[in-house]
Amino acid sequence: MRSESVLIAAAGLLGSATAAKPDPKTLPLPPMGFNNWARFMTNINESIFVDAAAAMSTNGLQAAGYNRLNLDDAWSLTKRNDTGSMVWDSTKFPKGLIWLTEHLKSLGFIPGIYSDAGTVSCAALYPGTIDHESQDLHDFYAWGFEYLKLDGCNVDNFPKVYGFWLDLLAKFNADKGSKRVVFSNSSPAYYADPDDLQGWYSIMMQAAAGGQLARHSYDVATYSNDPAWYSVMSNYGFQVRTTRFQQPGFYNDPDFLIADHPGLTLEEKRSQMALWSSFSAPLIISANIPTLTKDELAFLTNRDLIAVNQDKLVQQASLVSRDDSWDVLSKSLANGDRLLTILNKGSAAADLTVPWARLGIKPQGNEKIGVRNLWTGKASTVKGNCGGITAKKVPSHGTAVFRISGDKLNTVPTGIILNTQTLHCLTDSASGAATWAACNASDGQTWSVDKTGRVSSVLNAGSCLANKAGSVSTSKESCGSSTFKFPVSGNIIDNATGKCVTENTDGSTSAADCGDVLTTQVFGVPVGVEIDYS
Repeated sequence: MRSESVLIAAAGLLGSATAAKPDPKTLPLPPMGFNNWARFMTNINESIFVDAAAAMSTNGLQAAGYNRLNLDDAWSLTKRNDTGSMVWDSTKFPKGLIWLTEHLKSLGFIPGIYSDAGTVSCAALYPGTIDHESQDLHDFYAWGFEYLKLDGCNVDNFPKVYGFWLDLLAKFNADKGSKRVVFSNSSPAYYADPDDLQGWYSIMMQAAAGGQLARHSYDVATYSNDPAWYSVMSNYGFQVRTTRFQQPGFYNDPDFLIADHPGLTLEEKRSQMALWSSFSAPLIISANIPTLTKDELAFLTNRDLIAVNQDKLVQQASLVSRDDSWDVLSKSLANGDRLLTILNKGSAAADLTVPWARLGIKPQGNEKIGVRNLWTGKASTVKGNCGGITAKKVPSHGTAVFRISGDKLNTVPTGIILNTQTLHCLTDSASGAATWAACNASDGQTWSVDKTGRVSSVLNAGSCLANKAGSVSTSKESCGSSTFKFPVSGNIIDNATGKCVTENTDGSTSAADCGDVLTTQVFGVPVGVEIDYS
């Protein structure tokens, strides 16, 4: 467990963590591939990767874009050699890691490797990189690896250790051209305490300032006969808190696709694929690749979902509305289309209608709107005056996914404003009082943010959010002058006064002095809102 002093150190990163942005050239799109951990854990060996590569090259996975094969923990011996280098286990890898990387590359795959930033790895037997960082990085690269997952077991000072790695990799990659090392940073996962997220906010800011991926929460369920939907939903619950961090070159990572897990139904497996794709999250499969079923391969190679995942904007779909039964998410795509993803959290199949206004689009009455169902591939056309989209008979724990197209969608970033600690939604009312309440999928909880920073709810579309002498509410007269800015810290800052929107203990909303990532002042906003990374 991390110490309180480390939490304090993480909070102190606020100023420096926002001073840089990742170089999108290192990883312009989310990675796709295979990792052994969730399926095989420490039972790692050469044949897993040889067999996975052979299967992927023939079963459609490689052709669909899954081109990375990453080793996880327990590949090494427990001791370094006389020169200080780690040594691969020749019993598990009889031909050696250099042979393995050359073999994988000959088949068109990019190899990746695992290590730990601490004294020993999470399996507790194998060397960590502490005090050997540069040597290990150079060794991994010389062996042919171009992706490093760096875990955080047995680390004393996460901000210092991972800050060192971010600097080291930036210098190392500076002259590597297209053969840079992708950095998967696991440090935020060690701060994933839903009861106290202040340290997590800060360490996420550090991770987003330089690496390419951040594992932000718990390990997804490993292979067993136990139910696993809770695990998928737990990591999903952290992912929806992270929208503001994602940008070209950096991806929030909710962990592996566990496509053959016995503890998931087929609908749940499909939903994980749909949600991860909607997030433009890494699509790293941890399964026994040669034995994947036809149904499992079908959703893993769904062209429409992969196109959404690999869209050039790499927006992470954010919540449009939420209640106990449904989550509705949306984002924009590079060609101007709008994505709609609906998750049925309930216990029975049901229908749901999502109005255009909730999606942030304003089609004209007779305008033709294209609607493509990404699960069935069926395309249809509706008119703008139909009011929205209805998803029919969405299974329990299932998803409906639609791609919406049109010449004049008039899209504005729209969705809930979520306190990512309390999970309360900012709620407008007929009177203009803005309060915090449990999310209930009402129009008063769906907000649009225009390019100037004006914030309006669907309920009161002609009114705007404003700070009025320290109290935050909506009114029509505020639309002429009230705007906000949205830094990567998660604050919502009144441009006129520099005050931060704040959730008070009684559910009211005020504008107060901004603190350092205070949990009462950190919010998720609709994707597409301009985030200040300076």
